[in-house]
Parts: sequence; structure tokens; C-alpha cells
Amino acid sequence: MSQVLKSVDYEVFGRVQGVCFRMYTEEKARKVGVVGWIRNSRQGTVTGQVQGPEEKVNEMKAWLTSVGSPSSRIDRADFSNEREISKLDFNGFITRY
Repeated sequence: MSQVLKSVDYEVFGRVQGVCFRMYTEEKARKVGVVGWIRNSRQGTVTGQVQGPEEKVNEMKAWLTSVGSPSSRIDRADFSNEREISKLDFNGFITRY
């Protein structure tokens, strides 16, 4: 049984910079078993991409929408460009600068 692989772009709004959001996201992604990246944007949000089996991507989406790092405040998370992919584009989950 082959799993459906998904890729989704995200942007998280709120108090998400200077609160270890990227570090916690990286840690969560590794625990869940997804790949991709995260970075701070000039607009004060964090943006990135998550790829992996559909149910794991959905778990990350839920986490990005409502959990985040302990001292963050998530106002909203936008997801875009969600699509099925044939293979993963990344080997792990990294912070981009």
C-alpha cells in the first residue's frame, strides 16, 4: 500500500518571531516524520513548506495552526499550494535564513 505524499506551503501570523518558533517547528517536524523548511519573513511571520505522507502533513498543519512554541501566539495560519507529489524534495526539516 503506497502512501499519498503531500506538499503544502504555509505562513503563520501572530507572535512567531523571537519566541523559538522555528526551533520548535523543526523539532515537531522531525518527531512527526515530515520534511521541509521554515524561515522568518520580513513581514514578521514565519513561512515554509511541509512535505510527507498526507496524515503527517495534516498533523503538522494542525500543530502550526494551534500549538507552536510555548511563548508564541498564533493568530492564524494560511496554507497554500497544497498538492500531491511523487517524491519528497527534501531530506530533512531545516531552518532557512
